[in-house]
Amino acid sequence: QLELITPFQLYFNPELIFKHFQVWRLITNYLFFGPVGFNFLFNMIFLYRYCRMLEEGSFRGRTADFVFMFLFGGLLMTLFGLFVNLVFLGQAFTIMLVYVWSRRNPYVRMNFFGLLIFQAPFLPWVLMGFSLLLGNSIIVDLLGIAVGHIYFFLEDVFPNQPGGGRLLRTPSVLKAIFDTPADDPNYNPLPEERPGGFPWGEGQRLGG
Repeated sequence: QLELITPFQLYFNPELIFKHFQVWRLITNYLFFGPVGFNFLFNMIFLYRYCRMLEEGSFRGRTADFVFMFLFGGLLMTLFGLFVNLVFLGQAFTIMLVYVWSRRNPYVRMNFFGLLIFQAPFLPWVLMGFSLLLGNSIIVDLLGIAVGHIYFFLEDVFPNQPGGGRLLRTPSVLKAIFDTPADDPNYNPLPEERPGGFPWGEGQRLGG
């Protein structure tokens, strides 16, 4: 908005990334949601709302897994972006978060602008229809739904199937960075860390 940089310096362009080494475009294309307006505010509200609900809900106490979902989804979208003509993937990432939340909360009833009442799993499709009514391309929404479904299937569905297993495993380096280590049950805290601090006045009784 301040015109310090332009969208042309941010958008996803494989040729500029791999031939001219403008690797920042792998990240910046997720950070631009267009000029400030209805579409921008719509994306910001949904990104904040569903990112927060995921972090405080199914990912509570699992920060490393939450970050890994971001990295996995971003990697898949980047790979798909090589084959579709999309220059900004931020909206697709938002739809991915909405999809994962909606599938993990299937019984939540949603109210869309007071016009539609439906179960949570239909929310990504309602948003895609709303985007279509606004004249936007639904390819972005379909990409977000596809990536969200792949993550949900590999993380929540396939491990519970007969003969299935967990294919997505959070790297230990992410767990070391983001997850707090479990308390050691054999740890004996220092006197100043114990409730009440030092045992002042609890010396051995003389003659006892």
